[in-house]
Formats: sequence, C-alpha cells, structure tokens
Amino acid sequence: MSKMMFDYTKSILERVSFDPVLFLKELEKAIKTLLPYEMEQLQEWLLNFTIGKPELKECLLIVKG
Repeated sequence: MSKMMFDYTKSILERVSFDPVLFLKELEKAIKTLLPYEMEQLQEWLLNFTIGKPELKECLLIVKG
C-alpha cells in the first residue's frame, strides 16, 4: 500500500509542477502522509525532478527542514 501512496504522490507532484504554489501545497500534504523512509525517497526524487525547474527548487527546503 505505501508504495502505491508514494507513486501516487509523485504522480500528483508531476501534474502540478507547472504551478510552484500548488506544487508546494501538494508537497506539504505528502510530508504529512508519507512514512520516514518514503520521505527519503521523495527527497531523492525531488532533487532529480527539479534539476531543470529552478522555480521549484525552493520547495526542497521544506523537505530537508
């Protein structure tokens, strides 16, 4: 079940990545629902996903914090 939740979270984040504000809202929801080891996976995924998206780099701060 948790793998499905992680994949679902990534899917949502990809879909809303056009809007940094919406991306941040969805990321905050994900932080509340994902397990600690999933958060580590999400951090890795975000680092790779935001490479070409400087407008989303600021969102990395809430995941690390």
